[in-house]
Amino acid sequence: MTIEDLRLLLDYHYWARDRMLEAVVPLAPEQFTRDMGSSFRSIRDTLAHIYAAEWAWYSRWVGHSPTALLPSDMFPDVISLRATWTDHEAKMRAYLETLGEAGLTRVIEYKLLNGQAGASPFWQMLQHVVNHASYHRGQVTTMLRQMGAAPGKPMDLIAFYRSVGSEGGRSPSKS
Repeated sequence: MTIEDLRLLLDYHYWARDRMLEAVVPLAPEQFTRDMGSSFRSIRDTLAHIYAAEWAWYSRWVGHSPTALLPSDMFPDVISLRATWTDHEAKMRAYLETLGEAGLTRVIEYKLLNGQAGASPFWQMLQHVVNHASYHRGQVTTMLRQMGAAPGKPMDLIAFYRSVGSEGGRSPSKS
């Protein structure tokens, strides 16, 4: 993995996040917080979990290991979640730029929420953040469909690559 690969992966992550939030904005407040019997109850709780997990991993990168995730009720609506998440995006992107190629393989020691020690190379942790978000966006898509709402635009990685013109295996930065 190169820093360019990880930049592109982060670009995908936020591109897909924005598409997901765009699909959720039209929901009534009751729909946003409706208990759908999913892993994280509601669309709000699932999206807040994606953000909170991203926040926790970032915290570990900068030397702090949180003991709990942020509570979903700190986001009364999608607008507040979007604002907080967009602010955090700038931190994520800035941190990546501080690493350089050598920093991508740096092993970061941290503690999980349960206190168990962990250690992983940065590049694996960032891939996990993106993969974790993709998994839970799928759950949100299912909840949207269950309530009869439109699931939004495609959020698959290949759709992102097509949108940035990287067909044929070329990196968009080298096209």
